[in-house]
Amino acid sequence: MRLALPPLNALRAFESAARLGSFKAAASELCVTHGAISQHVRLLEDWLRAPLFERHNRRVVLTAAARAYLAEIGPALDRVASATERYGYDTGAVLRVNAPATFALRWLVPRLARFQEHHPTVKVRLETSNAPLESLRDPHDVIIRGGPDTFYGYEAHPFLSEHRLPVCSPALLDRLPLRAPDDLRRHTLLHSLSLPRLWDDWLAKAGAADLRPDAVLVLDHFYLTLQAAVDGLGVAMGPTALMEDDLARGRLVAPFPGPLLPARSYCAYLPETREKTELAAVFRSWLEWEGNMRAADGEKPVRHE
Repeated sequence: MRLALPPLNALRAFESAARLGSFKAAASELCVTHGAISQHVRLLEDWLRAPLFERHNRRVVLTAAARAYLAEIGPALDRVASATERYGYDTGAVLRVNAPATFALRWLVPRLARFQEHHPTVKVRLETSNAPLESLRDPHDVIIRGGPDTFYGYEAHPFLSEHRLPVCSPALLDRLPLRAPDDLRRHTLLHSLSLPRLWDDWLAKAGAADLRPDAVLVLDHFYLTLQAAVDGLGVAMGPTALMEDDLARGRLVAPFPGPLLPARSYCAYLPETREKTELAAVFRSWLEWEGNMRAADGEKPVRHE
């Protein structure tokens, strides 16, 4: 008789939270909310009838029994993933790419059709995660992160420069004009939990470090912050590379030409030991071509009002 298995989504959430030591990091890795990770862990605890974490204010610590449980299920999940990759599809034509969720939604996905047009036989399998490169469990052919940084066993290839500046919807700007940074006092400033100091850094650079806005709205993912700006909820600190389409089509405007807040470039990290290095190199070259197109265009899609 086959033994009963716990809920697999709950098991995956527990394994990620236990391995990374954080519900927030697990949420980023699995592209779900912090609350979803917490619910899955509680579901697994109910199924096991035993606690898995000791909860101390804002941090969690594995119980002794949970550490032993993790040591068993971690390798088991690795074997499932390995078997799936080996037998579930033809790996020879599949390119596994891992990228941050906001970058994937706002830059990579809208351009993938151009890659597929020139390489119709390549199956791109895109996974999103904000987890540090060295903590990723599954193998990937291309990993996109900020940089350039040095990681053992990886080659870093910068392909897209980045800056940040305030953006908002045209309708919001019509209601509450922004002629100088001091006008932001009348606005709601949109913050992202993952990048909490963006506004402080920009306001200091703009000579308005003491500014107090009318209101503040904090969202847990950067892509939600940008969508809130599109929907007119406030002013966001937006990444120029990821807002090109919204700015070009008038869904967002940049009320100030500067100052531009510097940011890390996007880089393609290629494992030196992966078998599909030629295919990964093709994808890396395409990323560089797309990034060079923007650079050659002078980043002119950034519209100012």
